[in-house]
Amino acid sequence: MSMMEPTRSLPPLALYVHVPWCVRKCPYCDFNSHGVGHHSELPEETYLQALLADLEDELPLAASRELTSIFIGGGTPSLMSPAFYQHFLEALASRLTLADDIEITLEANPGTIEQQRFHGYRQAGINRLSLGVQSFQPEHLAVLGRIHGADEAKRAVSLARRAGFDNLNIDLMHGLPGQDVNQALADLDAATVLEPEHLSWYQLTLEPNTEFYTHPPVLPHDDLLWDIQEAGHERLTGAGFQQYEISAYSRPGLSSRHNRNYWAFGDYLGIGAGAHGKLTGCGEGGDWHIERRWKTRQPDAYLRRRKDLRGFLAGRESIGVDELPLEFAMNALRLVDGVPMAIWEAHTGRPIHELEAQLSPLRKKGLLVQDTMWLQATPRGLLFLNDLLASISNE
Repeated sequence: MSMMEPTRSLPPLALYVHVPWCVRKCPYCDFNSHGVGHHSELPEETYLQALLADLEDELPLAASRELTSIFIGGGTPSLMSPAFYQHFLEALASRLTLADDIEITLEANPGTIEQQRFHGYRQAGINRLSLGVQSFQPEHLAVLGRIHGADEAKRAVSLARRAGFDNLNIDLMHGLPGQDVNQALADLDAATVLEPEHLSWYQLTLEPNTEFYTHPPVLPHDDLLWDIQEAGHERLTGAGFQQYEISAYSRPGLSSRHNRNYWAFGDYLGIGAGAHGKLTGCGEGGDWHIERRWKTRQPDAYLRRRKDLRGFLAGRESIGVDELPLEFAMNALRLVDGVPMAIWEAHTGRPIHELEAQLSPLRKKGLLVQDTMWLQATPRGLLFLNDLLASISNE
């Protein structure tokens, strides 16, 4: 290897598993989720076999790499039984190498239907639970279309602890219709008193192809949103949480490994209806090759793919050299502490000077830290992250 050739190493590898069903589609949700009502029976065995067939197709991409984390999202993955995950994780472990300390997260609904299953999930090997609480205020839960109440959310935390979960995330939203600063802080106080290890606290946005986008509610104005974010950040840090990503706070040392892998431009396999993946490898001619892949989206169509043997892949695209700086920055700059610039070189196969040429003007503007061996937004850069990224894409 010449002195000028970049050092190359494959990034950590994670797995994302998508379960597309939920009880009822929330009006703000733009994820691939499909409401089935309270009493519908899901095709557990059929979906399990489809997931495993999907995984088999992906195995050559994993080669002999070790899985560092698994995230099971949806939809509402906790609609599936503990036996479903027991069988899935056993089959997964027979096909791939799992890190000894692997993080395995399951998204769960705080509704009473799933709470009785927590012990079974823990026994199956799931060691991190993410509860979609969103708010503890009845009026806001109603507007958001949530099917649980505040007491159910609190009870879910208690039952999760009794089931043996010692790594727990609570999802909360802010910037809700009619919400003021005090209400936002009351949600944070209700969450922190439950002593979770991790809090995802993100702003409600109106996304295309959602009910809220078609019939938009009145959201707090920008000044109020800023006041909520400032006051909330102060409240969370005062309660001992550290912000490590724009919308994520954790107790020291308990940030989400899976989330960090996303933001540090790591790799991940994606299986399940509509799941996305990102893989790095050596392409033709020895060039470093980065590809995004996605699976058939509609659950019925996904299940048919197993029967007609067409495979589950719906599309794939390579990330071009010209797109790499923005793709990398869009992820890495969400991390409050940033990432070493060496990750760029190691994970993309491109020399550092190519990226630094794009970043240098932004360092001069005070949007990025001055250390050229580290990619990190300044506090001002985090405030204007979209503008910062737009500048990178236009360089």
